Amino acid sequence: MASYQELLAQRAILEKQIEAARQAELSEVIARVKQLIAEYGLTAADLGFKMAGAMGMVAGKIRVPVAVKYRGPNGETWSGRGKPPNWLTRLETEEGRHRDEFLV
Repeated sequence: MASYQELLAQRAILEKQIEAARQAELSEVIARVKQLIAEYGLTAADLGFKMAGAMGMVAGKIRVPVAVKYRGPNGETWSGRGKPPNWLTRLETEEGRHRDEFLV
């Protein structure tokens, strides 16, 4: 009877052979499956695959509007996040005004 170590070595050799055989047959199997899908006009749903939305994937969180932090002379608004709007940039550069003047 073979020892434990000998059996492990045999298993390692067999696993390598199994993977080599799988890789050798894989492209042929994929081609055959694609041919059958095309031949019968099958869809993913026909094959029992679920779409991403049906798999419990959650859409992004619902965004809550941010409160207005700045209000311009003509009623324009800005939350203070991201790039400053053109109206504020123009007032700061052309008229020398400071954004603190427009805090709500």
